[in-house]
Amino acid sequence: MRTVAELEGFFEGPQPDVAPVNLADEYLRAGEEILENWLIAHDREPTQDKKEGFRILALQRQGSKGDPSFNACRETARELVYHYNLITLNPEHKETEQRLKMAEMVAKHLILFVGGKLQVAGLGEFCCSSKSLRLDNDELKKTIGAEHA
Repeated sequence: MRTVAELEGFFEGPQPDVAPVNLADEYLRAGEEILENWLIAHDREPTQDKKEGFRILALQRQGSKGDPSFNACRETARELVYHYNLITLNPEHKETEQRLKMAEMVAKHLILFVGGKLQVAGLGEFCCSSKSLRLDNDELKKTIGAEHA
C-alpha cells in the first residue's frame, strides 16, 4: 500500500503509457489505497469485502462509520467506479482518452480529499481538496510566497 504522499506524487507526473484498462485499474487501486490509509490511521483493519462488486465502495462505507463528514467522498468513489466501468467495458471507445482523464481527476480528488481529512479533522464537510489547507505554515510560505501567508 502506498502512503498518502506517494499517492499524491503518482498524479504529479506523466501517467504511464499502458493500456487504458490497466490505467483504469491503477486509478481504482489508488482510490482503494487512500481509503485503506484512512482506515489504518483510525485503527481499523481495511475490509476485503465488496459492495456492488467493488472494494472501493465497501472501504468508503467502512470509513464513514463514526465520521459522517466522510460521506462526502461517497459520490467521488462511485464516480471513479463509473469511469472505471466505462473504460474497462469498452476500451476501444472513441471517448476512452477523455474517460481516462476524468478517472484520473476523480481519483486525484479522492486522494486529496481523504489526505486532507487525515491532516485536518474538519476538512471536507462539503468536500474540499485544497492542498494549501493541509500545508504547514513554512510549506505554505514556500508555496504561495511569504507575502501572502
